[in-house]
Amino acid sequence: MGEGVGTARGSVGEHRLQDRYGTTERAERFYDQQVLDHLNERMREFVGRQEMMFVATADADGACDSTFRAGPPGFVHVAGPRQVLWPEYRGNGVMASLGNIGENGNVGLLFVDFVRDVIGLHVNGRAGIVEDALARSEYPGLPLDTVPGRRAERWVVVDVEEAYIHCSKHIPRLRKVPGGRAWGTDDTRRKGGDFFGAAAAAA
Repeated sequence: MGEGVGTARGSVGEHRLQDRYGTTERAERFYDQQVLDHLNERMREFVGRQEMMFVATADADGACDSTFRAGPPGFVHVAGPRQVLWPEYRGNGVMASLGNIGENGNVGLLFVDFVRDVIGLHVNGRAGIVEDALARSEYPGLPLDTVPGRRAERWVVVDVEEAYIHCSKHIPRLRKVPGGRAWGTDDTRRKGGDFFGAAAAAA
């Protein structure tokens, strides 16, 4: 299909509400003009320089979770028009996102550039979990993390099914400020401590 528009046309629920609220024509125009079933060249370049993304997953019963991932530019590796990978590091041990992916491979990724382009990109697809050594043998171009205290334990591999713009009109423009990030730390204070008082309430 090359770099052209794909054939993804949205969910049954979307179309029911479009019929109910009279937005079908507007939605069809968006599908036709903006929704791809792959990452075109500009999307691949955009993902390849992002330093963060939001990840949505759900378990087998549909219970949802959303989370945040960050790293140096290019931490999400673009393996081609139809595949991206991101690294998973040692965390709090809960593995909520990976647990959901193990039950239900559907994932929604949202990349937002708040600084340069002030635009967003949705990437939806099917995900699987691959251990680091196997991922590196299958994808020789995976980056090696040079940040002390960070080493990928495994990777999430996403087969892209939909990619489309998130419009810029409500995205705030932010400014990056100097400051170190405590990658890989177990320091409670640097991780936020008990900011919301959950541990104190449970005591």
